[in-house]
Amino acid sequence: MERTAGGPIALSSMTRLCALLLGVLLTVTPVRAEKLTIFAASSLKTALDQVNSAFQERHPHPGTVTASYAGSAVLARQIQLGAPADLYISAHPDWMGVLHDGGYLHPGSMVDLLGNNLVLVSPASSEHVQLDLQDVGLIDHIGSARVAMGLVEAVPAGQYGKAALNYLGLWDAVQGQVVQTDNVRSALALAALGEVGFAVVYASDAVAETRVQQVAIFPRDSHPEIRYSAAVIADADPEFSSEYLKFLQSAEAIEIFVSYGFEVLNHD
Repeated sequence: MERTAGGPIALSSMTRLCALLLGVLLTVTPVRAEKLTIFAASSLKTALDQVNSAFQERHPHPGTVTASYAGSAVLARQIQLGAPADLYISAHPDWMGVLHDGGYLHPGSMVDLLGNNLVLVSPASSEHVQLDLQDVGLIDHIGSARVAMGLVEAVPAGQYGKAALNYLGLWDAVQGQVVQTDNVRSALALAALGEVGFAVVYASDAVAETRVQQVAIFPRDSHPEIRYSAAVIADADPEFSSEYLKFLQSAEAIEIFVSYGFEVLNHD
């Protein structure tokens, strides 16, 4: 089949061409994922949105981080059902444990990232008072006002809140006035809009919302330690996800988190 220009390519030439192309394909470095989907507890939204903007400004492919916010339990269940998440940040270690035990997390990727305080807030338009949660007269001050908080059996802020109110001997007195919400930011919104007299939220929520005022802080020993953990999902790109996770622990990210009322538990 050997022919000159314009004729069929010789078999030996075709063989050499195929071998060359195969060699090129074998030496190409696989393209890593350049998009990340973060599943994060609702209470992180204001601070994490700013952290994500900072991460994208320093990354060669802007616009690559998308955050989905909801209650930690809801997000954990979505991941179990196959939702396309790359990294999970929970406000309660139990939900992180559920995913860990089910094999949904990349081995060795989990870090304890942030801490928080539990506080009682009221609408900013209401009378400004500072309450002592251990004062026997507190119930009289709350009166018949409704108290918003996350679902007490599923939402971390609600779980912490019920534990704290039980510890202080207040739960039985106020439970009939409690308005339970799907996540802590919804409870915060009810207070901001004046729909309830009080809300049990995180200190970081009170910082993020100017339409509420903090009126009391729950004693640390009244509830389990508030701990935000982060981990890479098992089938995510470990390289890019780990790069993002490392950034969450950087000095730049820490400064942002602290400015919104979080406490940093673990960082470089």
